[in-house]
Amino acid sequence: QVQLVESGGGLVQAGGSLRLSCAASGSMFSSPMMAWYRQAPGKQRELVASVVSTGHTNYADSVKGRFTVSKDNAKNTVSLQMNSLKPEDTAVYYCNALLGGTVYWGQGTQVTVSS
Repeated sequence: QVQLVESGGGLVQAGGSLRLSCAASGSMFSSPMMAWYRQAPGKQRELVASVVSTGHTNYADSVKGRFTVSKDNAKNTVSLQMNSLKPEDTAVYYCNALLGGTVYWGQGTQVTVSS
């Protein structure tokens, strides 16, 4: 059974940094694409950043220059380094992975940025 396990969320002051990590277990496949989404209260879930096996990355405009996504193909992990955090970054962050033709989601990790 495939599972995505996230870690690294928490409370931080504006301007601070956090690093989120996500590990995929239970699959013999290396995920060709992994991503981070977030959902703030009362808002739709949105793509934050994605990375494919070639290393190509994609970012939401709101996080460009502040967040960095990276993927370890051998370990099937994806990380999100978040710098210069703003209160509007407050949300539940979800890991997402394509494995064996199926999209999987993590359970989510809360990130709260205080002003």
